[in-house]
Parts: sequence; structure tokens; C-alpha cells
Amino acid sequence: MLKRYPLLIVMLILGYLFLYMPIVSLVIYSFNESRLVTVWSGFSTKWYVELFNNKPLLNAAATSIKIAALNATAAIVLGTLAALALVRFRQSRGHKSLGVMVTAPLVMPEVIIGLSLLLLFVAMEDLIGWPQGRGLTTILLAHITFSMAYVTVVVQSRLAHMDRSIEEAALDLGAKPLKVFFTITLPMIAPSLLAGWLLAFTLSLDDLVIASFVSGPGSTTLPMVVYSSVRLGVSPEINALATIIIAIVSTAVLIAGVIMYRQEMNKQKRL
Repeated sequence: MLKRYPLLIVMLILGYLFLYMPIVSLVIYSFNESRLVTVWSGFSTKWYVELFNNKPLLNAAATSIKIAALNATAAIVLGTLAALALVRFRQSRGHKSLGVMVTAPLVMPEVIIGLSLLLLFVAMEDLIGWPQGRGLTTILLAHITFSMAYVTVVVQSRLAHMDRSIEEAALDLGAKPLKVFFTITLPMIAPSLLAGWLLAFTLSLDDLVIASFVSGPGSTTLPMVVYSSVRLGVSPEINALATIIIAIVSTAVLIAGVIMYRQEMNKQKRL
């Protein structure tokens, strides 16, 4: 088909260049010897050395990774439970209300989410004394709030198209519902859980607006540090850090893709 329509090839190439050339440029200039990120003066890895000596930047990166991992794990648990409720209990009272509340964070501006959560945390602190101040806890709770909505949508689509006859057969043979869930349902939706975890992790690691509202002293995340640095001029250390993150994320996505591909192949073999 592509041979018959060369314009499609040209548009495809232009699309990929538009998406990935800035990333390629960032990676190349992370090895630039000059401090000016737009002027190439020779190959060097000194900015990676400078990066590992930059304690505030590394601490912010460690904080963001910690929050992202905890957020993704909690979002998977809560999002899966919400997806089960939306798919398996369609006739129950409050089903439509739950669906609206789950999808609301997907379309709501981040500024509104951040401001509303800030007001909520302040009111909770006045009423029950928790959470005390703004910090890692408030950032984590805020990230879970909007991340679980994305996880719910991903897992819900997988549950909606899953063949329930296997679960019904196990129940007819005497298996308990909880055992059916862990031995049959959970492995069948595992690819969507992995995809949801990666999506929640990425959303948390990338968030700037919401974290700016609910963070406090000593809880600065990586996007906040990068944004503050960029306003004063892009540092080559930022390019080096971004290159490392790109390598880690690309590796994780590749591994997840291989796992999902193997599971799909094994499923086709069983059929």
C-alpha cells in the first residue's frame, strides 16, 4: 500500500522527524563540551560527571522516582477495583455516578485539580490535623487522585472484552471468587495492569502543575527543578539527565512490549 502512495511515506517520515528530532538533538547535545547547549564545540561526557555531583538535582530525581513508583502501585490497586466495579456491576445503583467521577480527572485542567486538592489538604489539616503541611504525602495523594483515572480506563477496556466463560467455569467447579480473581482474572488482565502502571508512573514523573500546588519545602520534584533551571537558561546537565531518563524509559517500554508480545503469542498458541 505504501508503494502505491508515496505521499504516505513522506508524511510518515515527516511525522516521525517532528516527534523524535528534538529528542535526538537533546541526546546529542548532552555530549557537547560547551556550556552553551546550542553551540557544538566537541564531544565530551563531562556533563554526566557534573550531573552526578549535582546533589540537589539528584535528590529531586530520586524524590520523583520514589513518588512515581508509589503512585503507580497505588493507582493500579485503586484503578483495578474501580474498573471491576464499572464492568461487573453495571446494574448497581451509583454506577453512572462512579463512571463520571472516574473520568472527570481525565478532562479537568490540571490547574483546577491542583488548586482543589490544595484547598482540600488545608481543610483536612484544620479539621483532623492530617496531612501536616505540604510535602511528599500530599504530592503522592494528588498524583494517585488523577493517575488512578487513567489506570481505570485502561483496565476497564481489558475487562470489558475479556471472556468470562473461564471464570464462570471455575466458579461452577467450586472455586471461590477470590481465588478465581487471583488465578484467572488477574493473569488475563496482566498486560493492561503493566500498561497502566507504566502510564501512571510516567504521568507522575512528568507532572509539574499539580505538584507545584501541593508541594512544600524539602519536597521538590524533578520537573520543578528542571523548570526553575530552564527559566535561567538550559544547563547541559539537564540534557544529560534527560538522556538518562530517556534510556531508562525506553528500556522499560521495550521490556514491557516484549512481555506483552510473548503473552499474546502464548495465548494464540493455546487457542
